[in-house]
Amino acid sequence: MPGLGTSFGRGGATTNLMDLQNSDCILIQGSNMAEAHPVGFQWVVEAQRRGATVIHVDPRFTRTSALADLHVPIRAGSDIAFLGALINHVLTNDLDFREYVVAYTNAAALVDEDFRDTEELDGVFSGYDPEQGSYDPTSWQYAGATEAAAAGQRDPGQPGTPDSAGRHRSARSETSGSGGPAVEAKPERDETLQHPRCVFQVLKRHYARYTPEMVQQVCGIAPEQFARVADALTANSGPERTSAICYAVGWTHHSVGVQKIRAASILQALLGNIGRPGGGIMALRGHASIQGSTDIPTLFNILPGYIPMPLAHEHESLDDFVAEDAGKTGYWGNMRAYAVSLLKSWWGDVATEENDYCFDYLPRLTGNHGTYETVKAQIEGGCKGYFVVGENPAVGSANGKMQRLGLANLDWLVVRDMQMIETATFWKNGPELETGELVTDEIGTEIFFLPAASHVEKAGSFTQTQRMLQWRDKAVQPPGDCKSELDFYYDLGERIRAKLAGSTDEMDRPLLDLTWDYPKDDEGDVDGESVLREINGTGPDGTALSSYTELKDDGSTACGCWIYCGVYADEVNQARRRKPHWEQDEVAAEWGWVWPANRRILYNRASAAPDGTPWSERKKYVWWDADGGEEGTGRWVGSDVPDFIPDRPPDHVPAEDAQGPDAIGGKDPFIMQTDGKAWLYVPVGLADGPMPTHYEPLESPVPNPLYPEQQSNPAIENIESPVNPINPSFSEVYPFVFTSYRLTEHHTAGGMSRTLPYLTELQPEPFCEVSPRLAQERNLEHGGWATIVTARTAIEARVLVTQRIRSLRLGDRWIEQVGLPYHWGGNGITSGDSQNDLVGIALDPNVHIQDKVGTCDIQPGRRPRGRALTAYVAAYRRRAGVHDPEASADDREGDDS
Repeated sequence: MPGLGTSFGRGGATTNLMDLQNSDCILIQGSNMAEAHPVGFQWVVEAQRRGATVIHVDPRFTRTSALADLHVPIRAGSDIAFLGALINHVLTNDLDFREYVVAYTNAAALVDEDFRDTEELDGVFSGYDPEQGSYDPTSWQYAGATEAAAAGQRDPGQPGTPDSAGRHRSARSETSGSGGPAVEAKPERDETLQHPRCVFQVLKRHYARYTPEMVQQVCGIAPEQFARVADALTANSGPERTSAICYAVGWTHHSVGVQKIRAASILQALLGNIGRPGGGIMALRGHASIQGSTDIPTLFNILPGYIPMPLAHEHESLDDFVAEDAGKTGYWGNMRAYAVSLLKSWWGDVATEENDYCFDYLPRLTGNHGTYETVKAQIEGGCKGYFVVGENPAVGSANGKMQRLGLANLDWLVVRDMQMIETATFWKNGPELETGELVTDEIGTEIFFLPAASHVEKAGSFTQTQRMLQWRDKAVQPPGDCKSELDFYYDLGERIRAKLAGSTDEMDRPLLDLTWDYPKDDEGDVDGESVLREINGTGPDGTALSSYTELKDDGSTACGCWIYCGVYADEVNQARRRKPHWEQDEVAAEWGWVWPANRRILYNRASAAPDGTPWSERKKYVWWDADGGEEGTGRWVGSDVPDFIPDRPPDHVPAEDAQGPDAIGGKDPFIMQTDGKAWLYVPVGLADGPMPTHYEPLESPVPNPLYPEQQSNPAIENIESPVNPINPSFSEVYPFVFTSYRLTEHHTAGGMSRTLPYLTELQPEPFCEVSPRLAQERNLEHGGWATIVTARTAIEARVLVTQRIRSLRLGDRWIEQVGLPYHWGGNGITSGDSQNDLVGIALDPNVHIQDKVGTCDIQPGRRPRGRALTAYVAAYRRRAGVHDPEASADDREGDDS
């Protein structure tokens, strides 16, 4: 989310799926949308029917490519070089939407004179500490501003974080999900865009070497292909036309994933496509409630609504906690109201002004508690218990062996799922049992498998890819002991509270004082609507609130998630609305409910010119009506809920000392940013640089031609462990690129699909896609077996020789890529080796997400079995020079395998 959040102020998709039909050009990159999001893809097809150009940039030719007007093959992991060249093309040829850029972005802002770019420092920005592997971003600031917190680096206790003396701190990455990072002051501006230190000129210098020729050398894309994309995007952007960009985990699952999204954000802001119909950036979430699991978070570092977790030894009081944000310009300046309302929602009457609204009840962060750090802690003995809910890390997470070794070192493990997934059965059929690396009788983990209800067996809301909450009713009762998540956790809370009843230990008060009094329906299930109403929030009289603007910091309001305030307005479950499209307009405001405030396109003040008039009649969406409003004093009106203060005129200039929403000027559409502008350059808030920069993946077959002195992301987060060896770059031992993807016929790690006969029949075996050239080079037979090997392990898959995977020419060499679907594991009707066992763990420093691209070798035939497998992999490691401190005598004897 920091990619979109630091750029525009919120981490959610800026637009909605239905609005794609209004696009004049759609670039899909980092997504196989037709297969992974087929329902949403119908709007791409509709846009194409209306005349839009659809472009698909992807390593494989997929069903999306087949329906696109143009498919552009690209080397996996090289997207920033391609997007950077598009930015350079726009800037060099004066193709930006200049009036939009000057008024609505920070292009005119002046950057501190101490800032130094990667072009001056051989691939790193100023402030880099090579010993710590992290940045001090002080020099990135606007001229005259002081530093605020940075994404991913809020706590000085986090590994890889500099000391706390004025430097950025850990675990604040996700807070840009709904409120951009704060700067202390609005910047000095040169609206002629000529000052050498203005953002516009800094961008031009940064991307000057990102040329079509460089794209060919880095990405394998011919200049004429690049030109077709550049021409389509620029010709279809401006007052009369808009272009959209769609992405998914093909961008996010990289060690520079946040910066890929940043690059798209810069491009769309320069072209004037944000906040306008047919424009925007569509962040395609993986399934029904991925968006919801960050809004109401399952992440370690944020609270509901992207409020940051407090830090140990730093946030001793509520005032300390909100001081960093309270009073800042923009809506994030109301942080105290959001935090107090959340505390009142959780602890009710117990939370009072006298006890700081129970702020002390909140846990404190002591460092990075992300998934992969937790797995490392399991192996090292620091984590003894683990809940796995809706995940299958033994198959679905990077470095499957590391996951399973961690599970085997726990005292207890709780798995809630609909099927007996590999995470629950690793102790009896995991791959490490065959190799002798684990022995069932020696695994001490006590495993509790608790059956879960499916989506048709429970009622509740989910928040899907366009920030939309939709309510589902229960169709059938769950069988046997299966329970919904809501009922499971409510029951668990009841049992824990019963055990603690009567306790005088202060440590138990947060649990005993919780508001835990949800009503149950006639079938004995917790009433989900009562939970949604609590999330929505209530006022002093106990009635449901209508908007987050009604939240107060005096304890008179309670709200479980401030960005969801309004989903239960007028005591009506707005998420349950299903008014058919023929009974409403194209915006369809009465189908579900969208955060915030049911706005379908974010930042839609930007759909009008600075004076409040529409940029064009064709792209009219929200505009200023000088005679509107109840008293005729003026109001923002249009097709959508205005994402702006409704009665603030375009010519409003806030007072110099204004704070919070009062500081938003009439020409500042990006109301969650402290300066009201879209950020082309990020002065604060990211851990790895203010502008996207091309770095190679940690495992790459080629040197970085743009920055030979800096191969990969200098701030990359490494998980150092003997069971996470990394392939060396440029290695002849691992000469090929591998990348993973999903299939329509299977779902994520396969637990919901490998058990179904009809889906198994459609995709019965794991396979690898290779080009005819690679098949010839390695003697791979179509339909036969192949072994794919990295420093972690080797897996086997059936061979699919296809033109859909292109051989790419980079300079004087060919690059081959191996495509691997990731759905298989040891259980189910169809089983097979897991692709994720190949993947090393190297993480984006902002969001701690793994890279899905690496290097490998591929050989014909099936992989070795038993101890021969570990010997085979160890022999590869030795040939590649990978340190292997735990190699056994059997491994060494297998050196010739």
